[in-house]
Amino acid sequence: MGGTQEKQPNAQLNSWFVRSGWSKGELARQVNRRARQMGALHVSTDTSRVRRWLDGEQPREPIPRILSELFSERFGCVVPVEDLGLRSAHQPAAGGDVDLPWAGPQTVQLISEFSRSDLMLGRRGFLGASLALSAGPALIEPMQRWLVPTGVGALADGPVLTVPRDSGGRPSRLSEQELQLLESTTVMFREWDNQCGGGLRRKAVVGQLHEVTDLLQEPQPEAVARRLYRITGDLAALAGWMSYDVGLQPTAQKYLVLALHAAKEAGDRPLGAFILSSMSRQMIHLDRPDDALELIHLAQYGSRETATATTQAMLHALEARAYANMGQVNKCHRAVRMAEDTFGDTRPAEDPSWISFFNEAELNAENAHSYRDLAYVAGRSPTYASLAHPVMEKAVELFSNDSVHQRAYALNLVGMATVHLLQRNPEQAAHFTDHAISVAKRVRSERVNTRIRRTTHTALRDFGEVPEVVSLADRLSVELPEVAESA
Repeated sequence: MGGTQEKQPNAQLNSWFVRSGWSKGELARQVNRRARQMGALHVSTDTSRVRRWLDGEQPREPIPRILSELFSERFGCVVPVEDLGLRSAHQPAAGGDVDLPWAGPQTVQLISEFSRSDLMLGRRGFLGASLALSAGPALIEPMQRWLVPTGVGALADGPVLTVPRDSGGRPSRLSEQELQLLESTTVMFREWDNQCGGGLRRKAVVGQLHEVTDLLQEPQPEAVARRLYRITGDLAALAGWMSYDVGLQPTAQKYLVLALHAAKEAGDRPLGAFILSSMSRQMIHLDRPDDALELIHLAQYGSRETATATTQAMLHALEARAYANMGQVNKCHRAVRMAEDTFGDTRPAEDPSWISFFNEAELNAENAHSYRDLAYVAGRSPTYASLAHPVMEKAVELFSNDSVHQRAYALNLVGMATVHLLQRNPEQAAHFTDHAISVAKRVRSERVNTRIRRTTHTALRDFGEVPEVVSLADRLSVELPEVAESA
């Protein structure tokens, strides 16, 4: 039709598409699959439609959000709609899915509704289709409200914070024995997660979380309500961590944000700091070290007078990870030393159950990964790789004698393999990755599987002629093949 303006190719979308390695047909199939999962049955994409997007056509919702999710998962980092050269029909307010009211009743209602949706409709991608990963100021600014004292108000223009609803002096129908059972069940779930990975018991944790929110919607004495909020925060944090472990990133972030709200209602700042540390780990995974550092500093500031030495050591170790990924060498070294020094003051008997994972093996693992990450940021530096080697070796040795933390054992075997690749020892890298596959088959963790695949692919790329690497790749294709997107 005359006068129609010719569209320009979408260079941004083309760039992401080429780097993904997908064909137009494969991208179309993934879009259709994700659309069906979110209930958008009207979406029917083919190769010609993908070609038109690449040529500059602007698709309508929910296509931009689906493409953002798919590329974010493919590359392990947040890929906003705007970075794809696309326009979203609806731009959420600052904070989006994480800027929520800091008030007890709303927190309980949101956790109840979200966990129910997860239980009923939580196939891979469904919840993520209604969520967007937040990062940068949209994430950090709402989380800063965690520090505002209860009863003062979140911010000058924010909602007023509330304390848990009181029963008017009536005793709780929950006995002390029942409360202890709820607490011990949470500890048991966390042990299962450490041993078996997030994929095996995630729905059980979500179900338990939903049950506890039902109790919080009944009038409770203040002391009981705060205790239930603490259990809720712990369970929501675990649900978020397990979601992260199986690759459901937007779902994980939402659970962690809600967990932080519950921890605030419980008045438990150390638990809040722990939740922020989990959010920081997710940001490191998504290649957002600046955000990770902001979250860790927020955790340190908020819990500096209440957290045990073990928790403080863990926060220093994660601070080092963030600095390493930012290439801040001196600050990374200082944070590693602080983690080691603080860990020397630990008294395990004083620690809450959720920090029990941070033992000597985990301290070595975090510090080794900091040095390893520095090596990558510094252009595969042999100096930092040599610093990482003995510390990672110590972590692997300690985890090899630990029958509970099997996922951590697998992750550090992969970490040892990456150090050997940096030091150009492909045979040893293949050996440790091969061992990691054996351990990975005993746990259900997409995070472990993804790291094994990435390490194997790197070994093939750099040392594809080495027989041990070829043998490793053959085993990987048979015993740990990539799962379909709909799994």
